[in-house]
Order: sequence, then C-alpha cells, then structure tokens
Amino acid sequence: MMTFRRCAVLMIAGLVAWTGFDLDDAEGAWRAGAAAVKITPKEPMWMSGYASRNHPAEGMLHDLWAKALVLEDPQGRQAVLVTLDLVGIDRATSQNICKRLQTMFGLERSQVALATSHTHSGPVVGTNLLSMYFLDEANSQRVKDYTAELETRVARLVGDALSRMKPITLRHGQGTASFAVNRRNNREPDVPQLRERGELNGPVDHELPVLTISDEDEKLIAVVFGYACHATVLDGYQWSGDWPGFAQLEIERRHPGALALFWAGCGADQNPLPRRTVELGTEYGRQTADGVDAVLAGPMREIGGELSTRYREIDLALDDLPTREQVQTDTQSDNRYVASRAGLLLEQWDRDGGLPETYPYPVQVWRLGDEVTFVILGGEVVVDYSIRLKHELDNTHTWVAGYANDVMAYIPSLRVLNEGGYEGATAMIYYGLPTSWSDRVEEQIIGAVHELLEAPK
Repeated sequence: MMTFRRCAVLMIAGLVAWTGFDLDDAEGAWRAGAAAVKITPKEPMWMSGYASRNHPAEGMLHDLWAKALVLEDPQGRQAVLVTLDLVGIDRATSQNICKRLQTMFGLERSQVALATSHTHSGPVVGTNLLSMYFLDEANSQRVKDYTAELETRVARLVGDALSRMKPITLRHGQGTASFAVNRRNNREPDVPQLRERGELNGPVDHELPVLTISDEDEKLIAVVFGYACHATVLDGYQWSGDWPGFAQLEIERRHPGALALFWAGCGADQNPLPRRTVELGTEYGRQTADGVDAVLAGPMREIGGELSTRYREIDLALDDLPTREQVQTDTQSDNRYVASRAGLLLEQWDRDGGLPETYPYPVQVWRLGDEVTFVILGGEVVVDYSIRLKHELDNTHTWVAGYANDVMAYIPSLRVLNEGGYEGATAMIYYGLPTSWSDRVEEQIIGAVHELLEAPK
C-alpha cells in the first residue's frame, strides 16, 4: 500500500515534470531581469543643465538610455532600479512613473528607485530646473510631450525587464576612479598642476561600487556601478550621456550581451577635471570601465539572504521664507533668473495661498542580503553625506546615491550651507525654491536614513 508521504512526493514530481519547473531554482536562488530602451529625443529640443545654452540640440554623440534591473530574492521580494541618462527628474514625473508601476505590476513605492546620471547633455524634463529656461510655446510643448512619452517608456521598460526574470548569482565588489575633484576647493585651471604635485584639496569619494548579475552559466547579464562626480565634461549641443554614458558604452563593449547601469553618487561638489572635450569624456569613461574590470577580475562577494526596501518622504525644512513684497520686488530684478523664479513663486502663492515651509524630500534604503546597504537620496547631494554615512554605518559595503527619485535642488551639508556659494545657496534660484535650506538639513536627512535602517521589518 502506498503511504501518504510517498504519494505526495510522486504528486510533486509529476507537477514538476508537467510544468518544467526546477525545484533547485526555488530554493535559495535570487532572480533578475534587465532591459534597456533609447530615450534620445526624436526632434531637436532644449537641453538641460547649463543656463548659457540659447538654442535646441543640434545632433548626437551617442544615444541616451533608460535601463531597468529587477532583483528578486528567494522569498519573492522585488526591487526595481531604473537608470536614466538625464540631468534629473521632477517630483511629478517621478510620482507619475511610480503610480504606473504600481497599477501595472503591483510595485510599492519603496521597491522602485529612479536614478538619473545628471548628464548635462540630455533634454529638459518636466519642471526640473524650470527657472533656468526661457522657452517659447513650441519648445515648452516639446518638453511636455517628451516627458509624457518618457513616463510611458519607463513603465514598458520595467515590464520588459520583468518578463526576462531568471535565476542569477548576485555579487558585489569595490573599485576606484580618481578623476573627480572637489570643485569648491580647487580652481579648475590649477587642477592639472595640483594633481601632479599631489596637492588637490577638499573631500572626495573615489570609491567605485560594482554589482554584477550572472546567469546559471556564469554569463554576465548586467553590471551596476556608481561614482560621485558631476557629468559635466561636455557643454555643447549634442546629446550624450557625458562620461557616465561613455563608461556604460565601454563596459558593454568589453562584455558583449551585458547591460551596464550607472547611478550617480554624492557628487554635487565634485567635477571631472580637466574637462570640455569629447576626448576627456571618453577617457573618463575608459578609466571608469578599467575600475569596473579590475573589480570583476578580483574576488567578489556573493550576495545571499533577503532583500528589503524602505522609502519615506520627510518634511525637509527651508530657511526663513521671503515675504510676498520681497518676491514681488524680485520680479523686477536685473538678474533674469531671479526674476523668473519670482514669477513662478507668485504663481504658486496665488494658487496655494502662500509658500510652503518644507519640501517633501525622498529618502530610500535598500538592503541586499547581509552584504550591501544602498542609501538612495534625492537632489544634488554633496560628498559629505556619503563620507558621513559610510562612517556612521560602519560598513564598507554602504553605497550612497544622489540624484534619485526627485532632483529638486542642491542638498548641502551643514558645512557647505554655512560656507554658502553656489551649492549652499544660489543654486536654489535655478531650481525655483524660495530660499536656502534650514541649518537642520543635514541632521534631518541623516536621521531619516538611520530611522529607516533601524525600523522593524
């Protein structure tokens, strides 16, 4: 007589044979899927990042891309990293994309990270840096049309990545690249001589975190890497991903069939120096690819365990707000960017009955098993945040991204805020915010990161 246990085993075996499902895949295996889509504008439109530009793009050095990587742990928990060759996205665009992903695929907000490379050779998107541009009706409509199409393409892209899910091995390592220079502490013309003499000043983060995704045959599916440096080598009128774009192209050339995805670190006060030529952009891309390959050639740590994703928006405090009379006076300013911001602020005042005292700032934390803590911050974050978080979390496998989910302004540390200058104060004009951040900015953000990490599962 057949026992109940033996009957159950035979039933399971029959089900496996019928479905083609491999039991080994279900036990302890991570899964992943990756996909890419071109997001190069189809027609000439205004480029983002530099106020000095005065006409639309004229050509292309290489295509711009959106790329998606879906990770899934053995318990079925998922996280989606979308990387975009754009200077940034605004809050509305981010929210629209995430709402689509929730409706289409059931993805919660914490599971989605939208990381921009901050290339200054991509298009204007949504209302990002709105005070910087003076667009006529036709060019404004192109921005709106492009933004709407971008939202659709990203949603489809994530669906494409989800359709490609397969068992994988996840590994991480850390390399270095040294071309980022603290632009607040070193005059650009002096950098070659200072570097040669070993006399560059100011804090930097030259770490180059690398994540690899390989299939069951150890074929490389995707390489994810990050670095803290502005993507401002180029300032012309041709579309390109700047040095991160060249880096991704070089990595993919060296590893056929693999997708390279870049996230920008806390590089708001870091520049690639020297700069201003295509040759330098290509060279920094090659240096980055060399750093990635050095990691791939050495011992990398495999990631197991569970995936966790957390997200919160905090009320990031602004400094004292201007009065309506002060804003009205600014509309007559000789500085057209100050006047432009003032006009936008008056529109906001009339619509909402005043100006907000805080901004809904996004803070996100992913944990990849017991190996990697990935902190994902909005805005143009200065390098002090990366240095401090890595120290406080006492973890050599802590990664800190900026320029993600919503690029609403520069995010200075208290040190930079007190020093002032572009990153600490005047950049707020171009982003359309009414004043600088309060002196609580750093503690609010760092505190939120710790709270997310310490919250119970």
